[in-house]
Amino acid sequence: MVNASMTYCPPNISFNEIWVNHGTSKCFMDTVSSAVIALYLLIFGSTQLWMYRRYGTEIDFHTLPRSKLYNFQKFLLFFVPILSLLRIILQATVLDDKQVYGYMVLSTILTIIVYPYSVYVLSVERHKLLPSVPTRGHGIVLLGFWTLAFVAENLVFINLSKLEWWFKLDSLSDKIEMVLFTLRYCSSLVIFVLGLRAPGIVANTPSNYHSFEDGADSQTRHIEGRPDENVSTWRNAWYKIKTLAPFLWPKKSVLLQFSITFCFILLIAGRLINVYVPIYNKKIVDSVTDTPGKFRWDLILIYVAFKFLQGGGTGGMGLLNTLRSFLWIRIQQYTTREVEVELFRHLHGLSLRWHLGRKTGEVLRVMDRGTDSINNLLNYILFTILPTIVDIIVAVIFFISAFNKWFGLIVFTTMLLYIAATIGVTEWRTKFQRRMNLADNAQKARSVDSLLNFETVKYYGAEDYEVKAYKEAVLKYQSEEWKSLVSLNFLNTLQNVIITLGLLAGSLLCLYMVVNNEGLTIGDYVLFASYIMQLYVPLNWFGTYYRAIQKNFVDMENMFDLLRETHEVVDAPGAGPLIVNRGQVEFSNVTFGYTPERIILKNVSFIVPAGKTVALVGPSGAGKSTIMRLLFRFYDVDEGAIIIDGQHIKTVKQDSLRKAIGVVPQDTVLFNNSIKYNIQYGNIDAPEADIIAAAKYADIHERILTFPDGYETQVGERGLRLSGGEKQRVAIARTMLKAPKIVLLDEATSALDTQTERNIQSALNRVCANRTTIIIAHRLSTIIHADEILVMKEGEIVERGRHEDLISHGGMYHDMWEAQLRNDQELAEEVKPETDINGVKKIN
Repeated sequence: MVNASMTYCPPNISFNEIWVNHGTSKCFMDTVSSAVIALYLLIFGSTQLWMYRRYGTEIDFHTLPRSKLYNFQKFLLFFVPILSLLRIILQATVLDDKQVYGYMVLSTILTIIVYPYSVYVLSVERHKLLPSVPTRGHGIVLLGFWTLAFVAENLVFINLSKLEWWFKLDSLSDKIEMVLFTLRYCSSLVIFVLGLRAPGIVANTPSNYHSFEDGADSQTRHIEGRPDENVSTWRNAWYKIKTLAPFLWPKKSVLLQFSITFCFILLIAGRLINVYVPIYNKKIVDSVTDTPGKFRWDLILIYVAFKFLQGGGTGGMGLLNTLRSFLWIRIQQYTTREVEVELFRHLHGLSLRWHLGRKTGEVLRVMDRGTDSINNLLNYILFTILPTIVDIIVAVIFFISAFNKWFGLIVFTTMLLYIAATIGVTEWRTKFQRRMNLADNAQKARSVDSLLNFETVKYYGAEDYEVKAYKEAVLKYQSEEWKSLVSLNFLNTLQNVIITLGLLAGSLLCLYMVVNNEGLTIGDYVLFASYIMQLYVPLNWFGTYYRAIQKNFVDMENMFDLLRETHEVVDAPGAGPLIVNRGQVEFSNVTFGYTPERIILKNVSFIVPAGKTVALVGPSGAGKSTIMRLLFRFYDVDEGAIIIDGQHIKTVKQDSLRKAIGVVPQDTVLFNNSIKYNIQYGNIDAPEADIIAAAKYADIHERILTFPDGYETQVGERGLRLSGGEKQRVAIARTMLKAPKIVLLDEATSALDTQTERNIQSALNRVCANRTTIIIAHRLSTIIHADEILVMKEGEIVERGRHEDLISHGGMYHDMWEAQLRNDQELAEEVKPETDINGVKKIN
C-alpha cells in the first residue's frame, strides 16, 4: 500500500540532480519527458481541435476506409496508459520497496490523460477535413506527439550502465520493469510507424476524383492521373520486384551470372577493407607516439594498399569499385535491353483503342525514364544503400567491442535518426516529384504534338498560340520543380544538423577519455575520427541516393502502368494459323460498339465469295471503316462472328490473319525512311526486282526515277516530303508486294488525279483479280464493277445488289449516284475553257 508520507523522488535523490553516476535519475527523466509530451499535445492538440471545430467539414461516412490497422492503432493508444497504470499498481504491491513516489503518480496521470486525448484528436482528423489540400495523412500535431513519445522511450538507453535502472535484471523488480519497458517501447514504435502510414485517414476525397470522371481516356488516366500522389513509392514493391525479376538475372549467360557473383564478392571485400583502413591509420599514429617512436614502413605500405583498393573511403575510384563497375556494364546493358524490348513488344501488342488515345511524346518519355530508372535503382540499392547499411552495422559492433558501448550508442543513434529523418521527409517529398514528372510529361507531350502537326500550325497561323501554350507548360513544370527543390534543401539542412550533433558528441567523448587516460590513446582518437568521417561521407550521400531511389521508383511507376495495360485482343488458347484456300469472308449477325452506349454496327450480315469484290458505300459514320477494323481484328465483335473459309477469326492466330489480308488505307502514313524501305515493308524479304515491279503496278516507278536519289529517297516523317498521291501509290505498291489472299481498299484512289486514278484502277483490277476484295468508296464511279454493293446507314445494311440493279431500284444508292453526277458536272463547268470577246480561250 502507498506510504502516507509519500515523497516526490526516492530517498537520497534530488530532482535538481540530473546527471549522477553516468546517468540520469528516474525522477527527473519521467517528470520532464511526461510533462513535455503532455504540454505539447494539450496545447497544440487543443489548437488543432479548435481549427477543426471552426473550419472543418464532415467527411462522408461511406468514404472512410475500414482498416484493422486503424483499430489496432487505437488499441495501442489505450494500451500504453494501461501499462503505466499497471506499473504503479505493481510498484505499490509487488516490487521490492512497495513505495510509490510522486513522480510516478504525475507521470501516470499525465499518460492516462494525454493518450486518450490523442485518440480523440485522431478521431476528429478521421471524420473531418480542413478547407485545404488534403494531406492524406495525420497532421503534424499527432505525428509530433508520437515522435516525442518514441524518443522519450529511447532516452532510457542513456542509463545502460546506471545501477538505479533495471537493465541488470538482478531482481524480480528489474525483470518486471524490463517487461513493462519492452511493452511500452514496442507499442510506441508501432504507434509511430502506424502514424506514418495513417491507416484511418481518407486516402482520397471526392474532389480528387474529378480528373477520373471527366471523360479522359483510359490511357491518359494510367499515365497522367494517380489516385493518391502521396502514396509511398514502396507500395506494391513485391509486384515491381516480381515484374523486374526476369530481366535482372541473365538466365542464358553463364558468363554474366559469374560476373554478378564476382561483383558481390568485391562488395563484401570492400566492407572488410573499410574496417582495416582506420585501424592501420591508428597503428601508424601509435607507432609514432610510442616512446621511442618507430619508423613502421610496413604499416604505411599496408595502409596505402588498402586505400588503393578502397578508393578514398567513399568507394569512389578504388580498384575494387572500378573493377565492379567494369563487370557491371554488361549486366546493366542486359537488363536495359531486355526491359526495353519487352516494353516495346508489349506496346505493339496493345489494342488500336489504346493507341488511338495515346500521347506519343508522353509514352516515349515514360519509356526513357522507366528503363533508365531500373539500372539506376539497381546501382543505388546494391552498391550504395546496402553497403552503407552494412557499414553502419559493422561500425556499431566495432565501436562497442574496441571502445565501449557509449561510442556504439552514439553511432547507432546518429545513424538511426539520420536514416529515419531521410526516409520520413523523402516520403513526404514524393508528391512533389510525382507532380514534377507529370508536368514534365505534359511539357514534352505538348512540344511533340505541336511539332508533329507543324503544317496545321502554319495553316492557321497559330505559331504564337503554340509558343504561349508551350511556355505555360514550361512554367508549370518549373513551379513544381521549385517545390521539389525547396523541400530538398529542407531535408539537406535536417541531415546536416543530425550528423553534426553526432560527430560533436562522439568527438567530445573520445577526446575526454584520451585526455583523462581512460584507456584510449591518441591513435584511438585518430581511429575514431577517421572511421566516423569515413562512415559519414557515404552516409551523407545516403539521403541523395534514397531520394534517387524514390525518384526512380516514381519514374518506374509510369512504366509499370504501361506494362499493366491489358491486351484487349488476344489469341485464344490453342489457336492455330489461319488457312486460306479460297478466301471467302462472311460477317454473320455482327454487332459492335466502341463503347456500350455507342453501337456502330447492328446485326450486320453479308458474304464476300472467294475471288469476288464487294463494295461498301454510305455516309460518314455508317460503319464502313469499322467493318475493316473488325476483319483485321483490331477489335473483337460484341455479338456474331466473322468467318474466313469456315474459320472463326477469334480461333486463329492474329499474325496469320493479318498476313492473309492486305490493306490500302485512305490516310497513308509512311516510315521516315527511304521509298524502297516503305515499299519493301509489305514483304521484308522481297528482292529488288519485285519491289520495282510493285512500283510499276502502282504507277509510281517512273516518278521515283525522277528523284535525285531514286528508290533511296527519304520520304520524311510520316511521308511529308511526298505528295498525297505519291504516298497513296507507295501504299498500293506495298500491298501489291505483300500479295495477300484478301484485299481491303479504303478509298485507295481518293488522293489521286483523274488520269492517275484510271491508271491505278486498272492496276488494282489486276492485283485484285482472283482475290477476295472489299472496297470502301465515296466515289461511286470506282466501284461500278463490284460484284455486290452494300449500302450502309447508321450501322445497318439498307440496300445491296449490283450497280445497275441499285440504280434502277431508285433508293438511297440512286440518290447518291445522282448527287455525285451533279457534283461532277458542276466541277467540270467551273474549269471549262471560255472565250473572250476576241475569241481567245481563257480559264476560270
